[in-house]
Amino acid sequence: MKKPRSHGATRRGVGWALPAFMAVWPTVSLHAQESPKPSQSGIGNRQSAIAWPTFRGNAHLTGVAESDLPAELHVRWKFETEEAFVSTAAIVDGAVFVGCDDESLYALNLSDGKKKWSFKAQGPIQSSPLVLDELVIFGDDKGDLYALNQSKGVKVWDFHTEGQIVSSATAQGGRIVFGSYDGSVYCLAAQDGKLVWKFATEGRVHGTPSIVEGHVLVAGCDERLHVIEFETGRSVRQVSLGSVSGSSAAVSGSRVIVGTYGNQVRGIDWVKGETLWTFQDTEREFPFVSSAALIGESVIIGGRDRRIRSFEAGTGNVRWTFNAKSRVDSSAVIVGQRAFIGSSDGNLYALDVESGKEVWRFETGSPITASPAVADGRLVIGTQDGVLYCFAGK
Repeated sequence: MKKPRSHGATRRGVGWALPAFMAVWPTVSLHAQESPKPSQSGIGNRQSAIAWPTFRGNAHLTGVAESDLPAELHVRWKFETEEAFVSTAAIVDGAVFVGCDDESLYALNLSDGKKKWSFKAQGPIQSSPLVLDELVIFGDDKGDLYALNQSKGVKVWDFHTEGQIVSSATAQGGRIVFGSYDGSVYCLAAQDGKLVWKFATEGRVHGTPSIVEGHVLVAGCDERLHVIEFETGRSVRQVSLGSVSGSSAAVSGSRVIVGTYGNQVRGIDWVKGETLWTFQDTEREFPFVSSAALIGESVIIGGRDRRIRSFEAGTGNVRWTFNAKSRVDSSAVIVGQRAFIGSSDGNLYALDVESGKEVWRFETGSPITASPAVADGRLVIGTQDGVLYCFAGK
């Protein structure tokens, strides 16, 4: 039986504020459902510019929303299940898609939270869904990647790997890339799930790959940032991270920002293969599992030391530090001048991007490890007690 829930909001300030794995060839099973038509550039050509179709919002994984949010946020609706939400939602075409530890992928109306359909996978779903034209693509803890028809939730194809899939898929040019705990990065044809190439690392792949300038960037549990040619799957270069990483690589131009289990945040020039800077708080030795939000010269990332920090992207100098009450595995989303981020203390925080001051907070009463999704003037996020919240204006 789940614990009782206690929920509230607080207003502050001036505004509302690992081991190596053997390479194994997976199998694909195809089903004669409706055929999707993948986009040939970017995430998808049917989607609104204010959608949130993928983990971190875009193929560079910057965590920057194109949609604005009202100054005052209120709970518009809640959707409740019996298990935790770890998966971050996708929002496209007036629908919310989100995975749950109850092994179900849910499609809900963005307007009122009512269920459109659900699909039962083989294991809990921590992978965040990718919505690509007519497809919803996600993985489960049993190692299967699924592509469902967006409107009906019917399986179009699935693809089996030999390890748990926490990594979310990223898309470009009719292809998707994702990682598996079997130690591999996979590239598949989005239309039918057929394998294009597979790249073997020497450790599990937890984080989501980013795609930039014809390259795939992925941080692995083999303590390396891998730069892979998107077209062929060929290794271009590797950069030492000094430790295992479960963080996804946020990239802007030649810079990539990655957190590690070695208690560091690293800024790397992926083109030159050089580490530009390393941050480590020697007085608070805790991992960084959160993925960075990156806008202009600002980096915002949470840590298991209960801190949310902003760095200068070029130097790694700390701009500000915000103290949460518990560890922060959730990844920030930047909406205008506010950064929204959850914490295991049960709070969803909004912080001023420039100063780090808290401008709004909502208390859910349950740990938050999922990250916000923002589109169409709404923010959606789930909690460990199985409640999915949608925030909007009155």
